[in-house]
Amino acid sequence: MCYRFFIVIVVLIAACALINCNKKSVPEPEINTGRLELVFEHYVNGSPLEKNSLIYVNAAGNPYLVTEVKYFISDITLYPRQGNPVMIHQSKDIFYIDDDILATLDQLITDPIPVGTYDSLRFIFGISESENISNRYVNPPEVFMSWPEVIGGGYHYMMLNGKWQDTAGVIRPFNFHLGIGQLYKGNVINVDSIYAFVQNYFIVRLPDLRFEMKAGDTMVMNLRMNIESWFATPYVYDHNYWGGNIMQNQPAMQMARENGFDVFTAGIVRSHP
Repeated sequence: MCYRFFIVIVVLIAACALINCNKKSVPEPEINTGRLELVFEHYVNGSPLEKNSLIYVNAAGNPYLVTEVKYFISDITLYPRQGNPVMIHQSKDIFYIDDDILATLDQLITDPIPVGTYDSLRFIFGISESENISNRYVNPPEVFMSWPEVIGGGYHYMMLNGKWQDTAGVIRPFNFHLGIGQLYKGNVINVDSIYAFVQNYFIVRLPDLRFEMKAGDTMVMNLRMNIESWFATPYVYDHNYWGGNIMQNQPAMQMARENGFDVFTAGIVRSHP
C-alpha cells in the first residue's frame, strides 16, 4: 500500500513539473505593431487659421476670409523603408474632417501598424469613384456633404467657404467646392446638356516624412492644410475671375484640383506608449 502511494506521489510530482515546464516554455505573445493618431490642422501663411476675419490676401491680390473648412480624405497609405505599403482600412478608410467639429480633428487609428521605419505617406483627397456612392452616409455631419445627384452624385470632396472683397470693394461670398465635375454641350450650363462627368479627386504624396514605429507605441502625426496654397500654385486663382461658385464650373475645379498637390504638409508631433 505504501509502495503504491509512493508511486502515485511520484507520478503527480512529475506531472506537475511537466505542466510547469510547459508553461514556462510558452513565450508571451510579442507585440510587433504600433498605432497612429492623426491630428488635422488648418493654417494660412504659416499661422493657424482665424475664421471670419478679412485678414488674408491670396496670390491674385484678393482680400478674403474663411468661414468653413470641410473635406474627406481616404485610402491613407504608409510606406516603410522595407516591406509592403500599409493602407489604413480596418478602422475606417474614409475620414471626414470639419474645422468646426473637434472630434474630427484628432482621430486615433486602430489599425495595427507594423514596427519599422517609414519615410512617406500618400492619400486620396476626396473619395475615389468606386467609393463615392450616393446615400453612403445617412447621418450628420457627413450627410450634409452630399453632391447633387443631377451633377454627378456622391459627396463633396471639400467645402471651403468664405468671402472675398472684389475690385469695387464689395464683400462677396465664395463656395470653393470640389466634387464630381461636368462637361456640357455648347456654352449653356444646364443639367440637360451634360455629356460626361469628371472625377476630380486626386492623390496627395508626402515623400519627406520619416518616423520610427515602435512596438506598443502610438505615433502622433499632424496633417496640415495650408489654405493659401489652394489659390497660389501652380496657378494663381482669382476670385474676381471665377466668381463665387465653382460646382458646375469644371475649368475652375480643374485648377483647384491641380493646385491641391502641395496644400498639405505632415510632421511627427510625438510618440507615446
